[in-house]
Amino acid sequence: MKKLLLLLALGWVGLANAQPLNDTTWLRQFLLERGDSLLQAVIQQPDRYQLQVIYTQINEHASGPPQLHTYTFGLDTNLYFYPASTVKMPVAFLALEKLNRLRIEGLDKDTPMFTGRAHPLQTAVREDTSAEQGVPSVGHYIRKIFLVSDNDAYNRLYEWLGQGYINEQLHAKGYRSSRIIHRLSAPEHTPESNRYTNPVSFTQANELLYHQGQAYSHYEGELRLRGQVRGKGYTGPDGQLIPAPFDFRQKNYLSLSDLHRMLQAVILPDAVPPQQRFHLKPADYAFLKKYMAMLPRESKYPAYPDLADWDNYVKFIWHGDRKTPVPPHVKILNKVGDAYGFLTDVAYFRDEQQGTSFFLSVTIHTNDNGIYNDGVYEYDTTGLPVIAQIGQLLRAWEAER
Repeated sequence: MKKLLLLLALGWVGLANAQPLNDTTWLRQFLLERGDSLLQAVIQQPDRYQLQVIYTQINEHASGPPQLHTYTFGLDTNLYFYPASTVKMPVAFLALEKLNRLRIEGLDKDTPMFTGRAHPLQTAVREDTSAEQGVPSVGHYIRKIFLVSDNDAYNRLYEWLGQGYINEQLHAKGYRSSRIIHRLSAPEHTPESNRYTNPVSFTQANELLYHQGQAYSHYEGELRLRGQVRGKGYTGPDGQLIPAPFDFRQKNYLSLSDLHRMLQAVILPDAVPPQQRFHLKPADYAFLKKYMAMLPRESKYPAYPDLADWDNYVKFIWHGDRKTPVPPHVKILNKVGDAYGFLTDVAYFRDEQQGTSFFLSVTIHTNDNGIYNDGVYEYDTTGLPVIAQIGQLLRAWEAER
């Protein structure tokens, strides 16, 4: 107890660290009592839906850092789920961090970034018509990642950072339940070709500021997880049904607890130990918070006119798949992922009208037919409604308490 009080007095740790993710009773009961029949059914079938929830209260104090208290339900770091686009969040953080570590005068998130090609499956990038200046940059890729979860934007940052660097940096920070080893929506790539990452150059006014050649990763990302081989079949590249379990051992992985803590490290860096934080400047934090909260209709570069009435496009905890506008006083800083029947949302929710804020991370598995890669999942009937309901129940609870 004396050690805890000393750490709090020093101001570098909140109760999120002093009290690990171990309060496992209250949240389940709360959701069962307040949830509808669908949520109750999902909670009562853990093997089928594999629902995991982390909810962190933020208790503000006039003096000292905010105190955090975390509740969990179904949390299992050793159970595999496919993280899908949530892997883009730490990659975005690491991209800004790498710029800071390079310490090259004139090199920043807005410096034009040109991707080359040095391997048969690689592609080059010299322009980006969605950017105000018409050229790609780290900052513009990050905008697209958080505004609409752009896969190509992630791939370009993955190619600059490199497979080995990404995992080494995350593991060094203590995020060891992680494995980021491939591009997204790039079926032509193999586990071996994903080890090769493109040459990248940064230039300003035709002056080369930094060049990184093609890299090869020797990273071995073996994690002993349950459920990495699962299901009764999957759809192959030619659309044929293959009657064998689907193997996720060469796929990305991030535990929900690691994702939750990574988000806390950017929103409330003082709430995590120093070694778990990302090496970011105040301007980096402000930039990330701006675009993690921004809605597609609010962005000019890039512009998304087709999403003008789709505020929840990448914000599942708001209203799931319902196109309900997010009011100006509600800010949701988050990253979602959905693929292979897995749905995940890792979010910081702030209601400026209520004066409340909290962290909420949820993942659920919806694949009743046991076939992967067939596009037949219960996202609309089960996954999205459940995630949205959990978000709304906890938003109401925050207003009460």
